[in-house]
Amino acid sequence: MKILLERGEAMPLRNAAGRTVQAHAGRVWITEENGADDVVLEAGGSHRLDRHGLAIVEALSEASISIRFQL
Repeated sequence: MKILLERGEAMPLRNAAGRTVQAHAGRVWITEENGADDVVLEAGGSHRLDRHGLAIVEALSEASISIRFQL
């Protein structure tokens, strides 16, 4: 399922360790609670969340993302 985000719109994810954020269009910024580095994804990029707690995905432009669980 694709999720559409407007520029500046943020999506909080709680306890999402093990899930992967895929950017289909646009550009998004990801930060994780107690994480050392933030990530910026361009269209076609993906990032696996590895921290429990709060993660924020914010659209830096209009964006389309999906979030999936990987074993």
